[in-house]
Amino acid sequence: MTEQTWCAEGYDKNARFVSDLGMPVVELLNAKPGERILDLGCGDGVLTKRLQDGGCEVVGIDSSPELIQAALGLALNVSVQNAYEIDFREEFDAVFSNAVLHWLKDADRVIRNVFSALRPGGRFVAECGGDKCCQTIQTALVTELERRGYDGWAANPWYFATTADYGSRLAKAGFAVAYIEIIRRPTPLPGDMSGFLETFAGSFVSVLPSGDRQKYLDDVRDRLRPLLCGADGVWTADYTRLRFEAFKNA
Repeated sequence: MTEQTWCAEGYDKNARFVSDLGMPVVELLNAKPGERILDLGCGDGVLTKRLQDGGCEVVGIDSSPELIQAALGLALNVSVQNAYEIDFREEFDAVFSNAVLHWLKDADRVIRNVFSALRPGGRFVAECGGDKCCQTIQTALVTELERRGYDGWAANPWYFATTADYGSRLAKAGFAVAYIEIIRRPTPLPGDMSGFLETFAGSFVSVLPSGDRQKYLDDVRDRLRPLLCGADGVWTADYTRLRFEAFKNA
């Protein structure tokens, strides 16, 4: 399995829309001053800081040292930790996550860890990529790898769940699912598709020899141009979001 890596500067340039469009799930969280909240996959801390500024006691974790370094610059309580390995025990009123869970293919393990981290009656509020998210982009990435003789699906790091799938996993872990929905959200990109691919497609690119990588990205971009680039030159990613709120039974 190849690894996705993150560059804080590149993320800020090419993917700031991820946190900018995160307000609906922040509103769903409806955090109250004084609540202790775990931000699971806090990234560079932009939404973490919003919660902290609202009077919450927020602990942020992320597996990327680079993004955590950026978050530390915002004077946040954050650290490098993997969601698969966390070992909190009934410490939090809520666990919050934005745009992270679709990178975590072993969903059951993550959900169990979240359940353990919550106090009785605590809530798990999250948004991530959902069923058919970036389907056009994903297909192009896989197809261009397979054209080169590689297993494109093996390089795919994403798990875009349906509401039935993720909802059943939450229930199996002991959560009561209060709300779960798939939301279509075509997302205009801040620049060229190349920036998106450089930021998010590392797991696909890394299977190739270094000398073949740029041509691969160029071919993926060319395949996507007639599908996702408008006459005005604006690229739009075919996003869908999975958003939910679930409670740990008291």
